[in-house]
Amino acid sequence: MVRPADPFIGREILGGQFRILQKIGTGGMGSVYKAEQPAMNRMVAIKILHPKLANRKDLTSRFRREARAMSQLTHPNTVKVFMYGELEEDGSLYIVMEFLEGRNLNQTVRKEGPMAIERAIPVLVQVCGALHEAHEMGIVHRDLKPENIFLCSQGGLKDYPKVLDFGLAKVTERQMRPGSIILTQEGMVFGTPEFMSPEQAQGKTLDARSDIYSLASILYEVLTGKLPFNAKTPMEYIQKHVMEPPIPLNERVPGKTFPPGLGEVIAKALAKKPEDRFQTAAEFAHALAAFGEPGSERALPLPSSPQASPPAPPVANPSANTLRAPTRSGPGAGLLIGVAAACLVLGVVIAVVAMKFLVK
Repeated sequence: MVRPADPFIGREILGGQFRILQKIGTGGMGSVYKAEQPAMNRMVAIKILHPKLANRKDLTSRFRREARAMSQLTHPNTVKVFMYGELEEDGSLYIVMEFLEGRNLNQTVRKEGPMAIERAIPVLVQVCGALHEAHEMGIVHRDLKPENIFLCSQGGLKDYPKVLDFGLAKVTERQMRPGSIILTQEGMVFGTPEFMSPEQAQGKTLDARSDIYSLASILYEVLTGKLPFNAKTPMEYIQKHVMEPPIPLNERVPGKTFPPGLGEVIAKALAKKPEDRFQTAAEFAHALAAFGEPGSERALPLPSSPQASPPAPPVANPSANTLRAPTRSGPGAGLLIGVAAACLVLGVVIAVVAMKFLVK
């Protein structure tokens, strides 16, 4: 059966600014196309929400919200968003991004085998930088996996990673690893079982620490060629993420060892409880940088601002006998007493003088 021709291929959009050349990916929410922008003499990638979903207000508002958030990210290791909006011709929502050439981490490891530490750590440190900026802005990726970390060349630098797809259109199913499924309902991405955090597998509210768990799973696979658990089905992976400790890094591949301390760093990032992991991507990056080649520290993200830290537990109301530090909002009690005493003495003196005057 012949599939109907894609209506966007060969089409000029946005007043002729872009001409769509070919489809490079598709998923539950939309498709991704390669397009040329003649005025800028460059290629771009354009994500377009499926026209059949245009009447779903929940999906269109989510698409716009995430496009707006992505357009505000400026980290060099995050894919750049140039513009977004609605096509005048048919109302389809779109996002125009930089077009990347290279391979994702999954393709790289499958073709070349596990990465050497000296190569893998700088890549992951830079990814931490991109995630740190997103987390600082309240954006959680939710679907980190090797397919969403793209290695390209930029400015003469090889293995320059770009983080893709912050919860937007998914890759084509043939690009996924065999046996993988994407747990989605239209408009909501829950993640990929092999790289889910325990809280994600249980449907709990996610924060930055969920991404840290997923990133540690990615690093584990990049270094060993294997995932942290022995499982055959997506449901087995989900169960093991929740219930079982990961196989220690040094035990995963017979005869293969790693620098002392690296296994402990990854194990901490893979802790079942979010509070036991590194609390920010910056913390994880700093821990990893010690095992990278000289110069890895240049890619380290800045420490988190206090606002970006996970919220502290609520503090109980202090009891009546709790000591409190004096505030600077007004004069202290001692000063007020002193002034009152001085006024009293002055009043007595004045009264005495007045009485003597009257007697005379």
